[in-house]
Amino acid sequence: MLRNASAIKGYTIAATDGRIGTVSDILFDDSSWRVRWVVVDTGNWLPGRKVLLPLSALGRLDENGSEFAVKLTMQQVKDSPESVTDRPVSRQIEANIYGYYGWQPYWGTDMLMGGYGYGTGFGVAGALPIIESRQRAEDITIADASDIDPHLRSVNAVNGYHIHATDGEIGHLDDFIVEDTDWSIRSIIVNTKNWWPGKIIVIARSSIDTIDWTDSLVNLKIDRKKVKASPAYDASTTIDRAMMETFP
Repeated sequence: MLRNASAIKGYTIAATDGRIGTVSDILFDDSSWRVRWVVVDTGNWLPGRKVLLPLSALGRLDENGSEFAVKLTMQQVKDSPESVTDRPVSRQIEANIYGYYGWQPYWGTDMLMGGYGYGTGFGVAGALPIIESRQRAEDITIADASDIDPHLRSVNAVNGYHIHATDGEIGHLDDFIVEDTDWSIRSIIVNTKNWWPGKIIVIARSSIDTIDWTDSLVNLKIDRKKVKASPAYDASTTIDRAMMETFP
């Protein structure tokens, strides 16, 4: 199912013995366009703390579509490595978290980490032995101890980036559309109010050329004429795969 990233933020995360908080941000890999982590605000349970959870920890959404179950206890989450989520996340932080839970890092398997049906989450049959996984994480930590993962980006930080067509600016990035079966980012939602008042459009990921992180720009492969001819986005309508084919 296709979901707006802004809607996923606010979803409740429930451990096996109670709720641990809500999703406050999403971290994605800008080379693969896949979501890698969710940032969980623990609220009054652990005041002032946010924790990182990889997608391999997430189960399916409940029937109401607003809560993820995780195969972790509240104590496990409480004892997990501290991470500073308001700065770029280093590979060392990622490796420490995978090592603590005994999971295999996504960069070591090239597997889709999208729930219990993907990857090797805690307590899932076939998971790597904890000692072996921790050793692998430690090896990665030693090799990359000072490296910031250059491809890991925050959805909160990227929202608001200016969007440039091949012949000029068209607006700014408003949201992402995520496929929750494999956690790939399928498209972006663009607000054109500063160029063409009143229209919000969807741009397919395949139409994105480059992202300039220094100048906060998303450069497209298409021109303004094609953007202007595209259908307007209706936030009240559920986007399906057939509709995705109509977007530039």
